[in-house]
Amino acid sequence: MPARLEAVAPEFAELYEAHSRQIFYLCLRLLSDPTKAEDATHDVFLKVWRKLDQFRGDSSIRTWIYQIALNHCRNLRQSWSERHIQTVEEETMLDTAGAGEDSPLRVLELKELGERIQTTLDRLTPEYRLLLLLVADEELSYDDIATLTDQTSDAVRGKLNRARRVFRTEFAKTA
Repeated sequence: MPARLEAVAPEFAELYEAHSRQIFYLCLRLLSDPTKAEDATHDVFLKVWRKLDQFRGDSSIRTWIYQIALNHCRNLRQSWSERHIQTVEEETMLDTAGAGEDSPLRVLELKELGERIQTTLDRLTPEYRLLLLLVADEELSYDDIATLTDQTSDAVRGKLNRARRVFRTEFAKTA
């Protein structure tokens, strides 16, 4: 976070520090492209900055930011350029997963596992993919997910159960 921004808006700097990493990973999973995910994360926080005075407190600030991120990523995926221009698949963020003590074999295994997971997620319907990402990666509660997706908590539970079964089946096919 640039020091200039912290001086101007310390509350926003705290929000950015607390949530930017999770928003980036959510965008990465939804967009499957690290560069686009980084751009989307910046766009999301620009929207948060511009609309911060509109936050009513009906949900947690985290849920509100996630809603902005989900809407932004949905809009990006539906844009004309996303439907008509093929992009070269970039390496996943798991390329950098190897720490100094990890063996090259372990790094390769993690990369392959990450690619299998992403491939499986890409095969799911957008709704199932989103629900799995929100509960697994983002660790949101069923109530928070229900708020984000305009569903009841019971509907979220049922759909998550079905999404997990489909994921297991599809994941087994990638082995």
